[in-house]
Amino acid sequence: MYSLTVRDHFMIAHSFRGEVFGPAQRTHGATYVVDATFQRRELDADDLVVDIGLAGAALKRVLGAFDLRNLDELDAFHGRNTTTEFLARRVFDDLAKAIADGELGPGAEGLEALRVTLHESHIAWASYEEAL
Repeated sequence: MYSLTVRDHFMIAHSFRGEVFGPAQRTHGATYVVDATFQRRELDADDLVVDIGLAGAALKRVLGAFDLRNLDELDAFHGRNTTTEFLARRVFDDLAKAIADGELGPGAEGLEALRVTLHESHIAWASYEEAL
């Protein structure tokens, strides 16, 4: 399986509900480094997994919806704990939609899987991966 990874970051504020989160129940900030890994068994006609420029631009656009926002104030996240795991799935879903909508070009039609990893720090991260 071939893969291509693009990286970006975003900064957010949020809080969690539930005693399991301890002091993180208070509003706090986080900066996530995000890796989006696109996978396919065979390269396209141009010997690419996917156009790296289009992949990077799509990731930047997806993350822009959350960057420098308090996630507690967004209707889309009402009643949810915006954990690193939860956000990895949300970014995955938004990138999968960008692929389906043709935002990554015709070469992306052959993509087979996508993995999104959010690095919360240098010692902790979470991923979501699924076939496309």
